[in-house]
Amino acid sequence: MLKPLNPYLVLALAIVLPGAGHVAVRQATRGLAFAFFVALFSMITYSTTTPDQSFIGRNAGGLFVWALSIPDAYRRARIRSATRS
Repeated sequence: MLKPLNPYLVLALAIVLPGAGHVAVRQATRGLAFAFFVALFSMITYSTTTPDQSFIGRNAGGLFVWALSIPDAYRRARIRSATRS
C-alpha cells in the first residue's frame, strides 16, 4: 500500500498549481474541477474588467477559487494521513 503524502507537501503543491494538491491525494476529479473553475472564473473576470485594472483585479475570480482550493487540499491530505497511518 502506498504511504500517504505529507500534508505540507500537498499544501506546497496546491499553492504552486491549482488542483495539484488534490491530484496528489488521489482525488483527481476534484483537482481538475478546481483547475477548470480557476480558469473559467479568471476568464470571466478578465473579460468583464477594464484594461486599467491590475493583474490581480483582472483575475480575481480565478484567484479566489484557487485560494479556496489550497486549504481544501491541505485538509483532505490531513484526513487521509490520519486515517491511513
